Amino acid sequence: MPRRTLQGKVVSNKCDKTVTVSVARRFMHPMYKKFITKSKKYAAHDENNQYQEGDEVSIRECRPISKSKCWEVIAKTEKA
Repeated sequence: MPRRTLQGKVVSNKCDKTVTVSVARRFMHPMYKKFITKSKKYAAHDENNQYQEGDEVSIRECRPISKSKCWEVIAKTEKA
């Protein structure tokens, strides 16, 4: 089964080997037909502590690493 891949922005790197990534999605409101942006934060595994706040990264679903971590950072899209 293919793993899901998301793109987002690193909003925190205070934890060891963990970054918090905010992923935004746009969808149309069913009644008002207006586009709405919602965001969700994911805890992602960063083995070498190499990503900083503001970096655009891609994350991939993986096995559970801890209670709240089941994503891993695979690539940097853009540097802050």
